[in-house]
Amino acid sequence: MAEQASRLLEFTKMSGAGNDFVILDNRKRIVPDAPEFARTVCDRRFGIGADGVLLLEPSSNADFMMKYYNADGSYGGMCGNGGRCITRFAYAEHIVSKREMMFEALDHVYKAALLDNDVRLWMKTPSDFRLRQTVEILGNRVLFHFVNTGSPHCIVFLDENRDLGSNVDELKVGLFGRELRQDKYFSPEGANVTFVERRGANLFYARTYERGVEAETLACGTGSVATALIANRVKDAGSPTQILVKSGEQLTVEFVHVKDDIYRDVSLMGSAHISFKGVLNYNDITHSISDIS
Repeated sequence: MAEQASRLLEFTKMSGAGNDFVILDNRKRIVPDAPEFARTVCDRRFGIGADGVLLLEPSSNADFMMKYYNADGSYGGMCGNGGRCITRFAYAEHIVSKREMMFEALDHVYKAALLDNDVRLWMKTPSDFRLRQTVEILGNRVLFHFVNTGSPHCIVFLDENRDLGSNVDELKVGLFGRELRQDKYFSPEGANVTFVERRGANLFYARTYERGVEAETLACGTGSVATALIANRVKDAGSPTQILVKSGEQLTVEFVHVKDDIYRDVSLMGSAHISFKGVLNYNDITHSISDIS
C-alpha cells in the first residue's frame, strides 16, 4: 500500500502559443496506463490541467518519439504545437544537445529547430484536400474545406458562410464546432474544426474546436497549417501566412506550393514556453477523482 500511495512523477507544463500540455520523459516507461493518465492529469479542476499529454519515448529512427494523448484519453494525431513544445523540452532537459533535431510521431519523422523564443517545425506533406464541401448543421448550410495536415481539419471561412456571422470573436465556436466535428461526413474519426476570418492579405484569425479535447483551444498548430494551405488554395494567400489564434499570439506558416494539391517544405513557427515544472503524486489524484465520482 505504501508503494501504491506514492507514485511520484516529474512533469513539465508547457504552452505552445496557448495550447497547453503536460510533458513527461517516458524513456523508462514510468507512466502507467497512458489514456487514463491523460484523462486524469488533464482535468482542469482535479488534475494539472491541459489540452493533452506528451510522452517523450525512445525511437530507433530519430532522436526521440513523441506520443500525444488528448485530454479525453484518446490517442491523438500529430500535434503541431505539441511538437514544438516537446522539441524545447528535449533540449532543456539535455535529452538532445543540438538545436536542430528529429523526432518520430505516428508514422512520420519530423524535423524541428530551436530559434530564440520560437520553434520551427517542418510538417508532414498535407493530403486529402477536399475543397468546397457542404453539410447541414443546426439549420445552416455550411460550406467548408478539408485537408489532413497530420490531423484531419475542417476549415470554415466566415465570408463564405454569412449565416454564421461575420465576426469570429462573436461566433459560438463550441456549439458549431461540436456539431461539425460530430457530423457523419467526418465519421468515424471526426475532425478538428477551425473558423476563420481574414484580416489581411496573408493574415487570418482562426479559432479551433479540437476533437479529443472536445472544446475550443487557445491555439491549434495543425489547424493553423490547414488554414494557411486552404487560404492559399481558395483565397490566393501567399507564404508566409500569419495565423492569429485565440490566445492573441501569432503562428507563422511557410510553404512552397508546387501545383494543385502538391506542397513541400511546409513549416510551422511560433512560441513554445515552459510554464512550470513539478512532481505529482499520481495515485493521490486518481483517488481524489474516484472519491468524488
